[in-house]
Amino acid sequence: MQQLDDEPLHLLVSEPMETLREALDACYSSLHNTSCRKPAPRRAEHPLLYYVLASISLLTVALNLLVVISIAHFRQLHTPTNLLLLSLAVSDLLVGLLLMPAQIVLIGGCWFLGSFACGLFYYSSFILTSASVGNMVLISIDRYVSICDPLSYPNKVTHGRVKVCVCVCWALSVLYNGVILRDFLKHPNLYNSCYGQCIVVIDSTTGAIDVMLTFVCPVAIIVVLYVRVFVVAVSQARAMRSHVTAVSAQGSVTVRVKKSEIKAARTLGVVVALFVVCFCPYFYPSLAGQDLSTSVAFSVFGVWLFFSNSFLNPLIYAFFYPWFRRAIRLIVTLQMPISANTKIF
Repeated sequence: MQQLDDEPLHLLVSEPMETLREALDACYSSLHNTSCRKPAPRRAEHPLLYYVLASISLLTVALNLLVVISIAHFRQLHTPTNLLLLSLAVSDLLVGLLLMPAQIVLIGGCWFLGSFACGLFYYSSFILTSASVGNMVLISIDRYVSICDPLSYPNKVTHGRVKVCVCVCWALSVLYNGVILRDFLKHPNLYNSCYGQCIVVIDSTTGAIDVMLTFVCPVAIIVVLYVRVFVVAVSQARAMRSHVTAVSAQGSVTVRVKKSEIKAARTLGVVVALFVVCFCPYFYPSLAGQDLSTSVAFSVFGVWLFFSNSFLNPLIYAFFYPWFRRAIRLIVTLQMPISANTKIF
């Protein structure tokens, strides 16, 4: 009893207070000895930031859902090009539905969704990235054939072939990223140093191979094809202007068709250009030869710029495509006809 009285009071209470402080600072208070620590509060982590990002996520889902419903419902929109846009809209929809909410959770510094959700998040992220890149390559090939070889386009680019290409694109994305993440998928906690952490690490060699296959080579193909497309489009536009007074009635129809194809190529060129701009920061760590750690190397800006591409694509469609504006008006006002044969333009 005398020994207890001799102990200073601050020493008696310091240990319980320290334990309480550690529990409050831990992601999991009940496991504070092995839990990750919450990051120090930063101005960027303002509640307004979460509201803005959540709104972007909801708008991304809503806008891409409108694209999916429009193309899937109206038979008039079942063209090969629109089937590719449908596939791209599905990947953008899943970005807003799966990846954006999970990334909002990661901004807080603690992962509360468990190891299975952590593995699903990164696997989905890799799949959707590869699928989006594949869709962009397919769209570029479609526009290249349409502008540079218009006479054989209907025979070369059919609905059946486009559907097969889209299915192959998604299947390869699933298999390819399953191989890259095979160890991580078996053990989602493999790279976590504490509870409440969700990271995946890809070594620099694998990252370099991945960035070549999923970014550098596809972007090179896209750029080469679109340079060729715009060279041909410009030459066609000059030819049409020089011969516009000499065309017959049938020829004028041909001119309008060519103008429509060139406009479509220009619109999809904007989509592809934004895609490249938004994806470059996402692949920066691999391009710089760094080990890929999505919780460290990727900045919040780079990840959300990548995500913003899924938000911007349907806005581009709404700005450039009258059929999409008409379809949105019918869907939002609940006037969408039951018949899929109804013409909307």
